[in-house]
Amino acid sequence: MVGYAHAIVNAQYVSAADLVGCRYRQVQRFVHPEVPRTRAARMRLERVAAARDAVHALLPARPARGDRQRFVRVDVPPVPHDTDPFPAEMATLEALASEANLITGAVFTGRSVGVDWRVDVDLLVRRPDGTYLPVIISNHRVARADDRVTTPVIATARLGLGGPVPGPFRLRHHVADGYRLALAARALADIGVDSGVGGAVGQDRSRAFLAPTGPLQPALQAALEQELPTFPRRVKECASCRFWPLCEKELVDADDISLYLAGDRARKWREEGITTVSALIEADLGEPSRLAAAWRDGVVLLRKVDEVSAPRADVEIDVDMEAYLDQGAYLWGAFDGESYHSFATWLPLGGEAEATNFARFWRWLMGRRAAAHAAGQSFAAYCWSNHGENHWLTMSARRFAGVEGVPTEEEVREFISSPEWIDVFRLVRAQLVGPGGLGLKVVAPEAGYTWEDGDFDGEESVNARRISRGSDAAAREARRRLLRYNEDDCRATAAVRAWLRAGVPGVEKL
Repeated sequence: MVGYAHAIVNAQYVSAADLVGCRYRQVQRFVHPEVPRTRAARMRLERVAAARDAVHALLPARPARGDRQRFVRVDVPPVPHDTDPFPAEMATLEALASEANLITGAVFTGRSVGVDWRVDVDLLVRRPDGTYLPVIISNHRVARADDRVTTPVIATARLGLGGPVPGPFRLRHHVADGYRLALAARALADIGVDSGVGGAVGQDRSRAFLAPTGPLQPALQAALEQELPTFPRRVKECASCRFWPLCEKELVDADDISLYLAGDRARKWREEGITTVSALIEADLGEPSRLAAAWRDGVVLLRKVDEVSAPRADVEIDVDMEAYLDQGAYLWGAFDGESYHSFATWLPLGGEAEATNFARFWRWLMGRRAAAHAAGQSFAAYCWSNHGENHWLTMSARRFAGVEGVPTEEEVREFISSPEWIDVFRLVRAQLVGPGGLGLKVVAPEAGYTWEDGDFDGEESVNARRISRGSDAAAREARRRLLRYNEDDCRATAAVRAWLRAGVPGVEKL
């Protein structure tokens, strides 16, 4: 019983993550601390742990040659979030009292506006004036190169030894990261050692980017002051939340409108007093009511137009890309109607391997295009929702400019703005409507296509990419799954095109 009591006590601490997104999750965590994390959540924790390991491998353990200053590093033993933070917090305070130059694994608790919070600070760096700089490790890209601005930067290997220097980078704000730094600053201020500056090590593990923490405090204060909801509402993140089975029952029992219209999509109707799916249907408001009825009846898609169509070309290629976080694109796949072609690299991204792989894909795609033109044939390349592909096509051209085979950014923009690059999602959205959305995994099954790995999704692909960089059996299996997943997305896009051309048989008019 002692261990369970500790879990309940610790569950009452609010973390930065609790202040982002669904706030009812915090209520459920307080009431049901026994509910285990989902596999997706555990995998995210593993990615965070891997990020910390990568950064810790770069941190100084002793002064470098030529350093004359005193250097003391203290590593506070890791403390899981579901255990009592008191021992780690005491160890943190002792390390601060010893005036350690670098402290890893720091933990603080505090209380603001009646809210008990806990913040885990990956690194604390002592400054010459005796104050401390909190530094968090994030899997976000926290800055981008930009010659028009400068940002203070410290090399990870010099944290605790060197000072910041200006670098040509523009910071990128992420709410959860900002809350962590703001809480850390509050904790340091409470004991009189806050520097007023915080740092973040993101996907570029070699640098910590610095910024003032004062501007982060108003948003944190507002989040802490926000009243917790007393009832759940379905939002996008429910799909991977450990408390969804509990919330779903409450929502179904209440026939809550968010079951059909998640997030803010129901705000308009709530403001008009319509809070249930049945009420929306009975209001007889035209399309919104008909779609709500379709959702209740399990109808996946409806036609918005009398006749559905899709463009056709003599040579057709379906393309799908896989990227890892914001680090780069490691897999470009293409289906030519007969065979699947993959262009993949399993090496670290951002360097020669990614550049060469991108060049191979581009050369192949443009080769098929040129051959079609030479034969007097029409050509079209298709993808599903081309925002991601467009981003990595242009970004890859920009990042790897000058590498043999890599196109110029102008060449890429010419192609993606041409009528030969077609977004199939836009075709679907213009002609169909779905009460449950129009994602590829919603539409393609209606076209008769099924994925070999039905439970493999974007979250799983991120985990698989991390594993795929190894050389063992698990890495080989991860690579096989990623290739199957990419091939299925390419083939599914082709299946949807064919189904559109056939007039989407069986789909009724809205």
